[in-house]
Amino acid sequence: MKRIHPRLLAAVAVTAAAGLALAGCSSSSSLGGGSGGGSGAGSITVGSAAFPENVTLAYAYGEALAAKGVTVTYKVNIGQRAAYFPALQKGEIDLIPEYAGSILSFLNKNANQKSGDEVASALDDALPKKLTALDLAPGADADSLNVTSEFSDTNKVTSIADLSKLGSVTLTANPEFETRPDGIPGLKSVYGLSNIQFQAINDSGGPATLKALLDGTVQVADIYSTTPSILDNKLVTLEDPKNLFASQQIVPILTASKAKGDVADTVNAVSKKITTKTLLQWNKRTGGDEKADPKTVATDWLKQNGFTK
Repeated sequence: MKRIHPRLLAAVAVTAAAGLALAGCSSSSSLGGGSGGGSGAGSITVGSAAFPENVTLAYAYGEALAAKGVTVTYKVNIGQRAAYFPALQKGEIDLIPEYAGSILSFLNKNANQKSGDEVASALDDALPKKLTALDLAPGADADSLNVTSEFSDTNKVTSIADLSKLGSVTLTANPEFETRPDGIPGLKSVYGLSNIQFQAINDSGGPATLKALLDGTVQVADIYSTTPSILDNKLVTLEDPKNLFASQQIVPILTASKAKGDVADTVNAVSKKITTKTLLQWNKRTGGDEKADPKTVATDWLKQNGFTK
């Protein structure tokens, strides 16, 4: 089964209003006086999907480009891929932050590449010629198997492979995890785990999943890797050395004619600094008590990392 991020599923409701989003969610920025209008690499229109993490990414790339003199226009919160990818193909936007494995599956339903390098290579072949993928960021928003710190310390478990050393282990995830290739079947075929008992909780790693993990009802929980509860509860994300889960590293997709010179260099430099911990920290600010605006979060991070003053 193809992995579809629940945040993108949540954006379905705004897809019908994609035209309004493209027309009405625009703003522009230029910190150095690049060329205006819609032509040339001196101007870039940055888009985003309709969830805060992706919007923050859009502003991080866009403001870094603006600091280099590129005229940047924003069309954020467009919706899901069915809305924003055609806009990218038509040139209505020039840059979109993507998730490597998911966009590859969207373009090639038969793709089965797993590691970052494999996914990146396959993505180069799958993209339309007028589009290009720049460097993958270290950070990823992907399925991740998590245990409590106490469980990790007591059982010396830091990797999915380490679960084989234990007796019966109960794992929770959305119901489809029981049958999808990178779920329970994959744990058996890739890691040889025959000791996993499955308990479905249908909240995509949300509060019910977290409660079951913390109260010991389950020992392992599938939680998306940039969910703030991982940080808040000091969970240990198990390493996946055999790439059970396809890489979902952040990858900027650009109009090929724009992806040159300072544009490509700047976007790649920003990506290089975006780790999974970075995404976690952003999401904690936008989704936690602070309820910070994604643009503010991006601005602060860019200053902290020397991209802007």
